[in-house]
Amino acid sequence: MQPPQIAIRGIHHIAIITADYPRARDFYHRILGLPIVSETWRAERASWWKLNLALPDGCQLELFSFPTPPSRPSRPEACGLRHLALASDSLESLRAALLSEDVACEEVRLDDLTGQRFFFCQDPDQLPIEFYESAS
Repeated sequence: MQPPQIAIRGIHHIAIITADYPRARDFYHRILGLPIVSETWRAERASWWKLNLALPDGCQLELFSFPTPPSRPSRPEACGLRHLALASDSLESLRAALLSEDVACEEVRLDDLTGQRFFFCQDPDQLPIEFYESAS
């Protein structure tokens, strides 16, 4: 029996909920440099702000604000989304820019399986973000 043909072309968007919208907006837009596609105030919803940010590959990052979201279980490792991984051509300059904005970053490490370099930081809501060196 043949498996069904599934026509998935890629990731369309990644949705993130924040407890501090101005701080998260600043982190993703100003510090990481993601362009704003749209920003909508939704007073009638329990999620007030919805911000769409563009990633270079055409994918989007959606940022939602909620008045009192529960904390994200992260440590020890929780079931579900583990981290967001973003590709970079220059880990050192990216890490230096984050550190200059007082974003705590781990040291650059080597992925034993792929031979690529990477490091982690956290967004304002403690979502782990991995910056992974693009394969040349």
